[in-house]
Amino acid sequence: MTWNFLYFTGMLINNLWEKVSFYHPLSAESREAWGNIITSRTYKRNETLVMEGQVPRLVAFVQKGLFSQYYTAPNGDVIIKRFFPETYLAASVSALLTKSPSQFTIRALENTAVLEYPFEEFKKLTTMYPDMAALYIRYLEIHWVLEKEPQEISLRYDTAKSRYAAFLEQFPTLESRLKQHEIASYLGITPTQLSRIRAEL
Repeated sequence: MTWNFLYFTGMLINNLWEKVSFYHPLSAESREAWGNIITSRTYKRNETLVMEGQVPRLVAFVQKGLFSQYYTAPNGDVIIKRFFPETYLAASVSALLTKSPSQFTIRALENTAVLEYPFEEFKKLTTMYPDMAALYIRYLEIHWVLEKEPQEISLRYDTAKSRYAAFLEQFPTLESRLKQHEIASYLGITPTQLSRIRAEL
């Protein structure tokens, strides 16, 4: 490996440590153990991290670029459930936890540089390092309880205009990087409805 590659990978890992410290601080020993199972990779635009029906095994920390997570409805419509831009951890979490086929595809919308690691290897580390276990629990609490319930309520009761405003607040850099139909799919509306909302703002 060249010095430039090591330097680049080191910078990526530092970005990951900065991100996960939000959930719980990690010791140098824990960071080293986790770092030993991490590899760097670039996904080209339209390349998939996981395909619908595939049993996933990886989690990817997005350093540069963008993924979308979507499923295909019986009528053929593509329904986008999530976006994973920079500093997000991209994964089909339910399928990882149950070791079952994913109900979603996660696809790169741009050329995307990531750090990725095998989920099962990470889970083993959480049994060995209490600080990693605390980080993992806090991550699940925030993203699968505290965030998920308000999002489900929003989808049922908020207006399309309110959901669009929430999207802009959560992802302030994404509007110019996404196609209109991608944003509309995420909001659960048609591109025509999105055009009307934009015209009203």
